Amino acid sequence: MQNILSGLRVVEGSAFVASPSGGMTLAQLGADVIRFDPIGGGIDYKRWPVTTDQKSLYWHSLNKGKRSIAVDFRRPEGQELLSRLITAPGDQAGMFLTNFPAKGWLSYDRLKEAREDLIYLNLVGDRHGRSALDYTVNCKVGFPSITGVGKSNDIPPLNNPLPAWDVITGQQIALGLLAAERHRTRTGQGQLVTVALADVALATLGNLGYIAEAMINDTEREAIGNHIYGTYGHDFACQDGDRVMVVGVSPNQWRAIVEVTGTQTQIDELQSRMGLDFSKEGDRYQGRDPITEIFEPWFAERSFSQVANELDNAGVCWGKYQTIKETVESDIDCSEDNPLFQMVDQPGIGKYLMPDHPLRFTSLEREPVRRAPRLGEHTEEILADTLALSSSEIARLFDQKIVASSNE
Repeated sequence: MQNILSGLRVVEGSAFVASPSGGMTLAQLGADVIRFDPIGGGIDYKRWPVTTDQKSLYWHSLNKGKRSIAVDFRRPEGQELLSRLITAPGDQAGMFLTNFPAKGWLSYDRLKEAREDLIYLNLVGDRHGRSALDYTVNCKVGFPSITGVGKSNDIPPLNNPLPAWDVITGQQIALGLLAAERHRTRTGQGQLVTVALADVALATLGNLGYIAEAMINDTEREAIGNHIYGTYGHDFACQDGDRVMVVGVSPNQWRAIVEVTGTQTQIDELQSRMGLDFSKEGDRYQGRDPITEIFEPWFAERSFSQVANELDNAGVCWGKYQTIKETVESDIDCSEDNPLFQMVDQPGIGKYLMPDHPLRFTSLEREPVRRAPRLGEHTEEILADTLALSSSEIARLFDQKIVASSNE
């Protein structure tokens, strides 16, 4: 981790992907992120993937670097305790992140009564207040209809297993909190910040030109498989069955593919026959199928190792198709050779490769990656240090089962 946000304190009440990933981003950059959960864990505490003894690899991966407090917030005393934690004093405190319903004791107006300059970021499903998940948002904005090959009543839309909108929204959450904190530093004003998962997807749809394309050109984007819309790129099978993705977006990338495959004459004849100029991205896209047919034999006649060596020597932009397990077991970039990663022992689970934040701040030393907390691991510490409760008060809260510590 890198402590560029050292001193900043954020309280997080969240579940699933977007909100926890936003909090984790801040924690990886050095903020003190305190996550509260119900005693025994919330709705995502046992979420898959899990170990053979049902420990959630998902939960522990999304909560690296945070502190954990376990509270029974169904009870008034638990609610009061968390309200105090969220609104605790400090110039760099008073920041709250949640995707829980912002009502009752957890509403912005109620919490603001205890701290006028509170920064409260609330993630919602859509702007109407309805629930939404990445998978319901993704189908709404149309990407499954252009994923895969072809489109007809016989070919159903194809979902993407990567929860892209959750991941992007997590970064928007971190950005929103930091922007609001900067505003408060300059003006003294706190505020309620809201972001809808569906709006993140819709904004991206517009920012990448999809909305303009539909409105101005009155066209429907096609599902084109592994081609790349508007430019040239495709996958190829090597002699031994391995597959690679090759991309020619820039002029230099395109020339490198043609040169390494020795197909300049065929490419020149093709563009002349089709009346196209393959120095232009759009023309390469229009000629994508016959271009691919020209390149295919070169890959089919060579083993993957030969292909990889020749593509690298020629400066081609390419990548190998791998399973996740293959990436973890054999890709040097997914190993401790990459400064992004460290082997870290996660209590109750074991030792495995954990990433730091990918941003690299050159004025700071990279510090060890911090594991996820055990549920309630820091309960007593937070009650004593952050809320300044006495030992007798803390003991009473434990005795009455209003709070709990880790039992792992």
